[in-house]
Amino acid sequence: VQLQASGGGLVQAGGSLRLSCAASGSIFSINAMGWYRQAPGKQRELVARITNGGSANYADSVKGRFTISRDNGKNTVYLQMNSLKPEDTAVYYCTGARLGTPLYWGQGTLVTVSS
Repeated sequence: VQLQASGGGLVQAGGSLRLSCAASGSIFSINAMGWYRQAPGKQRELVARITNGGSANYADSVKGRFTISRDNGKNTVYLQMNSLKPEDTAVYYCTGARLGTPLYWGQGTLVTVSS
């Protein structure tokens, strides 16, 4: 499975960004897609995940601000990020998972939130 992420950039605190991740290849091997992030000096953490059936879960730190969605026809998952905070600054990685385990990783996309 190949994952192509896009949509990162620089935004002021309180602003919004939308990340996209297009999957190709053996997509039948995954049953969920999601986003992780890694801030400088910190461990990589799960941000949000959505199953093929549309069930989503979020990290507590982003609940109410971020929304994950998917377009199955396009094999694409989106992460709408609103009310961004400086602590959201990180490299965001798209993942393809099966049974809760990320098996495939896209290239990271940098999100920088200025205060």
